[in-house]
Amino acid sequence: MSAKFDISFEKSAEIAGGYAILLQAKGADFAAGASVADPSGVVAKAARIAGFSAKLAGALDIVAPEGSKAERLFVIGLGKADNLVSFDWLKAGGAAASKIKNTTDVTVFVDAPGVDVNAAQAADFALGMMLRAYGFDTYKTKKSEDDNNAKDGNGPVKVRIVTAKATEAAKAFAVSQAVADGVNLARDLVNEPANVLGPVEFAAKVKELEKLGVEVEILTEKEMSKLGMGALLGVAQGSVRSPRLAVMQWKGGKNGDAPLAFIGKGVVFDTGGISIKPAGGMEDMKGDMGGAAAVTGLMHVLAARKAKANVVGIIGLVENMPDGNAQRPGDIVTSMSGQTIEVINTDAEGRLVLCDAVWYCNDRFKPRFMIDLATLTGAILVALGNIQAGLFSNDDTLSEQLAIAGTETHERLWRMPMGKEYDKMIDSKFADMKNTGGRHAGSITAAHFIGRFVGDTPWAHIDIAGTAIGSPLDEINQSWGSGYGVRLLDQLVRANYES
Repeated sequence: MSAKFDISFEKSAEIAGGYAILLQAKGADFAAGASVADPSGVVAKAARIAGFSAKLAGALDIVAPEGSKAERLFVIGLGKADNLVSFDWLKAGGAAASKIKNTTDVTVFVDAPGVDVNAAQAADFALGMMLRAYGFDTYKTKKSEDDNNAKDGNGPVKVRIVTAKATEAAKAFAVSQAVADGVNLARDLVNEPANVLGPVEFAAKVKELEKLGVEVEILTEKEMSKLGMGALLGVAQGSVRSPRLAVMQWKGGKNGDAPLAFIGKGVVFDTGGISIKPAGGMEDMKGDMGGAAAVTGLMHVLAARKAKANVVGIIGLVENMPDGNAQRPGDIVTSMSGQTIEVINTDAEGRLVLCDAVWYCNDRFKPRFMIDLATLTGAILVALGNIQAGLFSNDDTLSEQLAIAGTETHERLWRMPMGKEYDKMIDSKFADMKNTGGRHAGSITAAHFIGRFVGDTPWAHIDIAGTAIGSPLDEINQSWGSGYGVRLLDQLVRANYES
């Protein structure tokens, strides 16, 4: 489903055909490796003629460069050398990957004059290449030339990244590979059609994480019924496809340390139920399990890179369908917590799934904190568009850590307000609460609904309705399903919680 790159790191390399890629910082000399890739000095002339300024992710393309053994030569801009951050290297790598078509051999000279390139930056460049290379073409019977990088359409494309820090970069790249695989797993899950990926099939995908050392339990409808998960099961009762609750544990920390907990909404398809959605755009609701996909991808990353932390991932997997057995507006269900819920709108179903999953997680695992991710509300799109995710939390420290991780990964968040006045909006005349407070402050009241099942545990809710699917395409993502949240949460764990 992704273009195949066979990436290696070398201290030096000779060019024998294929593409050569140089990196250039703004205002600096032409890139290291130019004497190998460009012995005739055509880059300087081409840059002057084209007005190439080496802006970040900009590209200079030279076909059949005179005197070079490369068939094609690219220069990728880095922008100002003193302003470079980790995400800039991802963008540069993605820009480079976008130029690789119809070749099987690429040599990248990543050491740019004026930039002290370290191993982590070289690995980030490679990660950007891998993220950009992702594509979902499983169901295409005819593929265009642009769908494949290699001349024969199969690959892999051999990519040699030349750097003085090759040994260290290769070690750092092992982590980058884990991150890329986790993000692309999440993208795959979101992009799959709902007729292929139902709750049972999704649970089977989760079970595959056992190969990496993740402990996986799959709770069936019978087991959830015994636990009293009336809120989650109420959403699922209109579908012929049975719900599942997947529990993932990675035990990489010290014995006895409380785990970090991540919970994902996994509505594999959301029609809205009896409160049915408009037909236009409903096909996008195959992506209403973006939170569950992100948690699954995160658990893959943590296990693959052997994270030194105890982590729990829990995802509630259901399908929300209209049926003679579907729950109705006005129904009252009893959650696992014992709290009762009046279902005002069956299209406000994600919070019903999450409330039982959150309560179960807190009750069983007593985690250090809980973070839930969900494509929860259209209201967050109204507030933030599809540029940033909405962050709601009862803990300032956790919020700050998430904000910093968001800035570093460019998976950004904006903290939204919470307060008792908003909480009152979900009080019900007939039950302990209702599942929607109406149109106004819709994303806030949804967060408050989940918050009623959290207790005193530090908690954050991330509404990814605008960022998990259909977000703007950029240098490292050309997919409808973005994989948002995987890099964010991996960075949170890496920077703050590994022993």
